[in-house]
Amino acid sequence: MRIHFNIALAVTSFVAGSFQGSARAADVGGVRLDESVQVAGHQLQLNGAGVSSRLIFKIYAIGLYLQAPRRTPEAVLTSHGPRRVFIRLLRDVTSEEFEDAVISKLADTAPQDAGLAEHMLRLGKAIASQPQGLRRGDLLTLDWIPGTGTVVALNSRPLTPPLRDITFYNALLNIWLGENPADNHLKNVLLGQTPA
Repeated sequence: MRIHFNIALAVTSFVAGSFQGSARAADVGGVRLDESVQVAGHQLQLNGAGVSSRLIFKIYAIGLYLQAPRRTPEAVLTSHGPRRVFIRLLRDVTSEEFEDAVISKLADTAPQDAGLAEHMLRLGKAIASQPQGLRRGDLLTLDWIPGTGTVVALNSRPLTPPLRDITFYNALLNIWLGENPADNHLKNVLLGQTPA
């Protein structure tokens, strides 16, 4: 049965424990997320994590890493220093499905800007260049590194040269944290809030 990977319609189930106070290591969807990671020489802490699902199928585990806990979208988007979004695929996803979902959601969340449109195109082409798509177990990281830009890597291999505009990285974050997020439940858990 073919599963259409549509972030905007994803229904999220939260598998890890509550993230109150300081972040801690978690197991989400059978994926272990470290309590902290190193990005560009900085120690980042797990802010929150969850699992995105469509119907009964788990699609990916996701974690948000920041230098210090942030509990609102505004605080995340205005935080200084590196940030990381960690995505571990829990099923195979075609490159077309992933590209369509990400680029369509980015188009909804990003301001109309020629530079951002170029970044979206580059990211879309990078994803489409994966002939096997994204496979179960693959790790996709979206890092913001000040002075370098957005670094998108698949299994620790950069997919594109750095995309330098912070507005683009924030548009990526707004897929999950924006006013019209892919899933409100996932937004809450990434912000370290107890799920309803």
